[in-house]
Amino acid sequence: MSVESLYEQGFQARCEGNYRLARMYLEQVIAQMPEHSDAQWQIGLIQGFEGDFDGSLATLQKFVTEHPNHCNARYDLAMTMMMLGMADEACAHFHEVLRQEPTHEKAKQQIVYCP
Repeated sequence: MSVESLYEQGFQARCEGNYRLARMYLEQVIAQMPEHSDAQWQIGLIQGFEGDFDGSLATLQKFVTEHPNHCNARYDLAMTMMMLGMADEACAHFHEVLRQEPTHEKAKQQIVYCP
């Protein structure tokens, strides 16, 4: 199976809530193509969905550091921070998302909770 097919299978499994299967596919993607950024991002999301918020936070922070212009990943990092009570840090990321992409609808919805 190609890397993109594996990624699509993993993404679909994540969307369906089958996180174990999604992780299996996405880890295969990373094993074959370590630089596949979307697979890394999706694993960070899965960690949060499975309740590993500290792991999710660490993965998403690392990802955003390596890919500072990936607005959707930065948004997901901000949402994770909000859930963990890190409102100031989260708001800084929401502001950065909107600086980079002023039409980002989800960030526009969340920024109303920020000073």
